[in-house]
Amino acid sequence: MHTLRKIGFAILTAMVLLPSAYGQDKEKLSIDEFEVKLQQTPESQLVDVRSPEEFRKNHVKGALNVNINSAEFEKQVAALDKTRPVMVYCLSGGRSAKAAEYMRKQGFKVYEMEGGMMQWTAQNKPFEASEKSLPGMSVADFEKNIDTDKIVLVDFYAKWCAPCKKMAPWLQELVTQYPDKVTLLKINVDENTELVKKMKVDTLPTILLYKNGKKVWSKTGLAEKSELEQNIKANL
Repeated sequence: MHTLRKIGFAILTAMVLLPSAYGQDKEKLSIDEFEVKLQQTPESQLVDVRSPEEFRKNHVKGALNVNINSAEFEKQVAALDKTRPVMVYCLSGGRSAKAAEYMRKQGFKVYEMEGGMMQWTAQNKPFEASEKSLPGMSVADFEKNIDTDKIVLVDFYAKWCAPCKKMAPWLQELVTQYPDKVTLLKINVDENTELVKKMKVDTLPTILLYKNGKKVWSKTGLAEKSELEQNIKANL
């Protein structure tokens, strides 16, 4: 009995000290885990599945641009080496998840960066740029725009973001519905990278509601029109 207890204790200790078989090879990695994995697997193929325009603005050093929305995407994936792991990312994680799913079906071992370049740059990780990005809206200009007694509906969006596209007409309808009380401030994250970083916006869409310069409500991810209107009415 004593021996069994000793064996049980040894097994428990091993389970605590060593990562489980399931945790050793995660496919979705945090920013820090992704960075470490890159360092530990120099043979890996680093793939950025964003558009060429996004890629030129910033990308992780050594990344290959394979645009998931290009007609050449499947052909470019087929040209990758199946004997080497693929490490994939996009801006926030949506496109890279779709790309990873497709690649795995083709027989690739794939690791995804959770949060994408939005999280990567927010955590001050190193990156390269093929072209100089325009500064976009400054924090001072942003603060001027929200310094009003009207409700300011701030929409951080991207042209490629599906939930952003779905919400766009709802936002416009609400502004039309309350023309003297609500204004809409749309901020394209691809054109305002410095502001996005300083505002710590790392998820799309991000909706912020301001009144008299103070944030009164926020929402990340898809917000239904009814939810938006409810919070606007609560602050009129």
